[in-house]
Amino acid sequence: MNGPSYSISLDDAVELILARGGDRLAIAAPLGLGKPNHLINALYRRIKADGARRLTIYTALSLDPPEAGSDLERRFLAPFVERQFGADYPRLDYVVDLKANRLPPNIRVQEFYFQSGAMLHSARAQRDYASINYTQVARDLADGEALHAIMQLVARRGSGNTARYSLSCNPDVTLDVLDAIAARGKPRPLVIGVVHPDLPFLGGNAEVGAEWFDALIEEGEAKQPLFALPLGAVDLTEYAIGLHASALVRDGGTLQIGIGALSDAIVQGLLLRHRRNAEYIDLLRALRGDDPVADELIDRHGGVAPFARGLYGASEMVMDGFMHLRRAGILTRAVYDDIALQRVLDAGVVGTTLRSGDAARMRGANLLPVRMDAATVEHLVRLGALRDDAAWRDDALHLADGTIIAAELDDLANLAALDRAMAGRRWRGGHYLKGAFFLGSKEFYAWLRELEGDDYAGLWMSRVSDVNQLYGGREQLDTTQRRDARFFNTCMIATALGAAASDALEDGRVVSGVGGQYNFVAMAHALDGGRSVLLLRATHENGGRVESNIRWNYGHTTIPRHLRDIYVTEYGIADLRGKSDEACARAMLAICDARFVDELAKAAIRAEKLPRDFQVPEAWRRNTPAALRAKLAPFAASGLLPPFPFGSDFSSVERRLLPALLWLKRQLGQRRCWPVLLGALIAPGNVAGADECLARLQLGQRVQSLRERLLARLVRGALVRSGDAS
Repeated sequence: MNGPSYSISLDDAVELILARGGDRLAIAAPLGLGKPNHLINALYRRIKADGARRLTIYTALSLDPPEAGSDLERRFLAPFVERQFGADYPRLDYVVDLKANRLPPNIRVQEFYFQSGAMLHSARAQRDYASINYTQVARDLADGEALHAIMQLVARRGSGNTARYSLSCNPDVTLDVLDAIAARGKPRPLVIGVVHPDLPFLGGNAEVGAEWFDALIEEGEAKQPLFALPLGAVDLTEYAIGLHASALVRDGGTLQIGIGALSDAIVQGLLLRHRRNAEYIDLLRALRGDDPVADELIDRHGGVAPFARGLYGASEMVMDGFMHLRRAGILTRAVYDDIALQRVLDAGVVGTTLRSGDAARMRGANLLPVRMDAATVEHLVRLGALRDDAAWRDDALHLADGTIIAAELDDLANLAALDRAMAGRRWRGGHYLKGAFFLGSKEFYAWLRELEGDDYAGLWMSRVSDVNQLYGGREQLDTTQRRDARFFNTCMIATALGAAASDALEDGRVVSGVGGQYNFVAMAHALDGGRSVLLLRATHENGGRVESNIRWNYGHTTIPRHLRDIYVTEYGIADLRGKSDEACARAMLAICDARFVDELAKAAIRAEKLPRDFQVPEAWRRNTPAALRAKLAPFAASGLLPPFPFGSDFSSVERRLLPALLWLKRQLGQRRCWPVLLGALIAPGNVAGADECLARLQLGQRVQSLRERLLARLVRGALVRSGDAS
């Protein structure tokens, strides 16, 4: 379809797609927030009911509200889910069917990233998963079967013929895949936008005209609440990891972070470093003790002082943490898509606001030519150094006040006149944050909707091919902009020789996906001053047993050992870049949990990576949860490390319940749980607020059944035993 877009109904959109694809349909929808659930569901139901048709859905990160696994979880979750996501949130039908292992045989869903852990037990999802780096998704879609439609939520600004549209949360792959399809000479798929009134209108590459779409659906017909992630808790282990990591960030550098508790911990660490610096340094000193290796690494690559020059964000995901850093005055380093300007800014030749004398400094740095011409004036106007009404006529610069400046800038009078015209003006077009997609909390979405001025203009939504790599003709500019880059990502397992497993289990079952992690690790090695930092908890619980997350080897690898760089656990920092295998093994053992250090050391000795007379240093044996709690508990008690650093979507009663319910779940996961649970049943004890907590679970005074009375006693006992007396 050519020409202007037009508005159609949901049913008409389904018919349009069916007409385009016939009996074998292939559609794509963006990852995460941008899926138009009602439209996808309407098409899915039509194909599901018609076994003669085939449908393939290409997508990723299919968001689904949490589901209860037991009656007790249902009692807790049901009111919260309704409050958080809305009673009418339209779950994706294909996700429901995949989780229940009942996806019809005529429908296939190929995802390159799962909501973490959501599809571990879905046979079809595991078989149809495609392990693809984020930057290569567009290429692989364009090389595959013909794509008939791309559909996504969009934001609108204005109305009628002057309306503008924004791909908002998802310019990431949509723009790249359309270009890749066109480059291969394949037919352009239908592009259908579903207008969402609450979706923030963001600029950059995300902004498009109405003619870009083949059809638009008004959101009023297919209203869906925006999927908002609940504000999460951060425990002391996560805080320790975040605090170590926060000291690796260099003032004036570049930041990439993901989402979740570890990212929240990094952000809180950066906020403390900037706002409460003396206490932050005390915290680090208490946490690290005398660690000359970490001190030397931080001195060379990071810092502990407040941020004077600020940070620039270049991250595939834009999330709440960047909002907090911007509000705090940390995310302030603007970069410009002009390499000459960027270099003189980085060198301190000029500042973001032009001062008297800057024209001469710019001339000395060759940012101004010997002789002006029309292109020079156009360039200076575009960058904001001259007013928009400046004009080039008759071989001279003409200003609105009547001033005429001749072309020769080696003439001091001309240079001085130009200097007066530019003094006090600010460079235009700077970005403090570039991202490819966004996902976050209700507060975050509200912040995005309310951005204005420099806060709005400086957030640039882009293609993932731009954010996640250095290729595509922008290598020099990206390298200049992304100085001292720190790429923070999480992994599940790390080996003592530096490989990481971040997306799948040892048997190959996929937990999440590669996403952009490999892209950022590789970029860290390509950038001068760049570092990849992989974060992981030193241990995890499995069936009631504590297991180490640092292994000698593991059956799956996401990041190969030859790309090893920096690892951080709650027990410290291991710098592996360029190190020998012995040095890597020693560094990883030093940040391992003490309960597993002897086993790992023996494995390293057997593999001849450590000498046979190697002895575990006594300091490493102090890497225990109890020692960590003792170090951080005073700071937590003072309010410096709050359980919910950025607020909570849970009520005060729910926050009291959470530790108790988690305690119960851990007990039930252990092989010999009955003595502890029996004790909780026989002598539950009491704690302040217990009755209110039980009422929240519909287990108050009026419960009738024996089962409910037993549940109530278990919860009361868990409230006491979990240590939550608040």
